[in-house]
Formats: sequence, structure tokens, C-alpha cells
Amino acid sequence: MAASGQAQTVSSAPLHAVSAPDLPAFIATLAAPAAAFIRASGFTAKPGEIALIPAADGLAGAVLGIGPNFSLWDYGAAPWALPEGSLWHLAGNIADPADAVLGWHLGAYCWLRHKQPQRAPVELVLPPHCDLAVAMAEAICAARDLINTPAMELGPRELAKAAAELAERHGGRAEIITGGALSEGFPCMAAVGTGSPRAPHLAVLHWEGDANGPLIALCGKGVCFDTGGLDLKPSAAMLRMKKDMGGAAIMLAVAEMVMRAKLPLRLLVLIGAVENAVSGQAMRPMDVLRTRKGLRVEIGNTDAEGRLVLSDLLQFAAEQNPALILDAATLTGAARVALGPDLPALFSNDDALAEKLLRAGAAVQDPLWRLPLHDGYDSWLDSPFADLSNVSQKPMAGAVTAALFLRRFVPQDQPWAHFDVYAWNDATRPGRPEGGEAQAARAIFAMLRDFAKGM
Repeated sequence: MAASGQAQTVSSAPLHAVSAPDLPAFIATLAAPAAAFIRASGFTAKPGEIALIPAADGLAGAVLGIGPNFSLWDYGAAPWALPEGSLWHLAGNIADPADAVLGWHLGAYCWLRHKQPQRAPVELVLPPHCDLAVAMAEAICAARDLINTPAMELGPRELAKAAAELAERHGGRAEIITGGALSEGFPCMAAVGTGSPRAPHLAVLHWEGDANGPLIALCGKGVCFDTGGLDLKPSAAMLRMKKDMGGAAIMLAVAEMVMRAKLPLRLLVLIGAVENAVSGQAMRPMDVLRTRKGLRVEIGNTDAEGRLVLSDLLQFAAEQNPALILDAATLTGAARVALGPDLPALFSNDDALAEKLLRAGAAVQDPLWRLPLHDGYDSWLDSPFADLSNVSQKPMAGAVTAALFLRRFVPQDQPWAHFDVYAWNDATRPGRPEGGEAQAARAIFAMLRDFAKGM
């Protein structure tokens, strides 16, 4: 990610943002040769389209097309489309400079660990009062880095360590639970990781922006690789399973935003880091697992492991009596069938909380779509051999029944929201490069900012 906090200097060139209806008026402000060049270039100010503005001695600036409804993604392609090595500043009356900065920095992201880009993104001089936008972009890009890291380099121990280091950088504290303590206190989560030689780790993060502030619990599914276990995934379905810890990365991004914004809240962040592997020690179909809550779960499918991890995290979070419990997980393919890759599914037992999240997501261009916790499907989780099964045997409503399973571990009067995310961009678009994505993180953070303001 390319960023610049330096003061605007004469060496930075202006980037003008213009919508299609305003293009003729903008062109009229240019010198005659430059105006003729823009007209002849075929530039129409489509959102994200860029044209360079020539000067007698080189480059006078550039013009960026924006849509009628300002989008931060309009700025996403600029870091790579403008000439390499140049320095730019936002010119004119920008509707929301912070969103422009956020879109620019998200677009400048590039995965660097194993492949170097052919060129560097160009830098932007920061307008005033945009530090939080940069902090948000850095949190999202850190989550992208985690998701994009190959599983051979990011196992449960490494993910838990990354979570602990985040807390420590911001004055929080962290505890990592593994081994016998994990098996005793979080037995269902521990069982998921028994098939892997890389032991499961639970990272428990605490942070106080205000010692008297409300406690917010953030729970993230951190399955660092998911083979499906003994119910093995086909090879095509396994290709992106390094991203199965995307829920954990998203909650770490939310936590970083909250900490850097110094919101007057207390955070409890639970990262359940495991690997669902195949071995003689792996959990089996029809095994019955004990959960922290005491409920017994029959394994109907070993590939429905994320909800097993979250069940213990949700129970532990509920024991702390938080104001809100929020969890994120790459939980079901059914959510993607219903909503596609770009719309995280939102489930909540609290209508007011759900409405706040939907409004916040719409306001910051990080949309969510609510799906129902339909009570009529709750019996689909019944098991003849345990308190419940981890899957329904019906081939329908998989995202709903997964959310209903999680609801069993949340007290009825505890406000809770669950985000079933994809955590990935299938193809590169402005501001959203192919690879890991912290979906819903900005929506959650925006809701928490409003929550903190309303206290």
C-alpha cells in the first residue's frame, strides 16, 4: 500500500474528479490545447476512468471520472493507472476526501511476499483529517495479507501470534491458550484440530479504550486450512481454503480500527485458530463432541467445522456479559449461492442491532444482506444420539441452519450478530484486488463508532 503524509508541494500534480454531466464545464476551464487533447482522447468521465492533462512542459495533472453517487472505488484504480513515480494531490471540491483516500489506499494494495509487482503504485499527498482513513486501509490490508498468506506459512500458532502482537502494539494484552487447557476449556474447538500436527491455538485479546466502556466481543473463525477432514473436499473446493481463516482476519481488522480510533469501548477478541486436516486422529462422522456449554454435538459432516470452533468462542464470550457479540466466519457455501461473493450474509437475534449494521454498511459502501433465523428450521439440527447435529440432513437453507446452530450457544437476551462472509475477491476491480478481502469490517466498525457515540 502506498501512502504519503507529507505536505503538499509543487512537485505533486492535481487529480481532478469530474462526473460525466460536469465534464464539459471542466474542459472549458482548461487551456485550449489541453481541452482539445481531452476531447480528442475520447475521455467520457466514466467512474474510475483517467485521462492525463498535458502541459507545454510536461504534465499539468489528470482528470478522474466519478459516478453521480460518489464511490470510494472510483479512486481505486488511480494508484496503478497514473504514471509511475509521480506524486498527486486531490484537487477541486471533493465530496468526501477521507473516502477518496481510503479508496486510493485500498487500490494501492499489492501482495508482496512471493511476487513483486512490475512497478510501484503512485503516492497521494494526504488531505487534512484523513489519518483515520489511512488507519482503516492499513487494517484492511493487514487482514488481506493474513488471508493471502499460504497455509504452509500461516498455521494456528502463527495466526494466534499475529493476533497477540496486534493487541500488544495498541496497549492491549493477549493470552494464547493451547494444549490441555484448550481441550478442557474449549473442547469442541480443540476437537476440530486433532487431525493436524499443528495444534489449535485460541488467542484471547483484551483492550480498553475506556475502562468503564461497554464490552464488545468479537469472535473470528480462524481455520488456517480446511481440507474438509474425513469428509474430504474435492480438489476444486480446496483451492482457496487458505482463506478459511478470513473471519478471524476480519475481526482483527475491526479490532485494529477500533483501537486506532480510540473508541471508548472495551474489546474482547477471540480468535479460534485451527487446521482441519486428515489423519488417524481426526474427528469422524457420527462422533459426539462435548462443547464448552455442555451440549453434545454429533458430527454429521466433518467439513462443517467452523461452527464447532465458534460454538465454544460464543459461549465463552457470553459468559463475560458483553453489550454485543459479533462473529465472522467463512461458514457456508450456501450463503454464496444465495447472495454471491460480494454480499456477506447477516444473521441477528436483535432487530435493532441488525438494522444498525445494515444502515452502517450502506453508509460506508460495505453492504450486508440480512437472512432469517427461521425457527421452523431449528428442528433440522436434531440428532437421535446427541443434543444436536452440526449439520442438517436436508439439502436446503444451509446458511440458515448454520446460523441456527450458532444461536444455540448465545443467550436469548444477548444481542448477537453473525456474518457469513466469502473473504475473497475472485477478480481484480478498482480498490479490490484479486485475493483476500476483509468484507464487512468497515460496516462493523462504522456501527461500533455510532454505538460509541450514542452511549
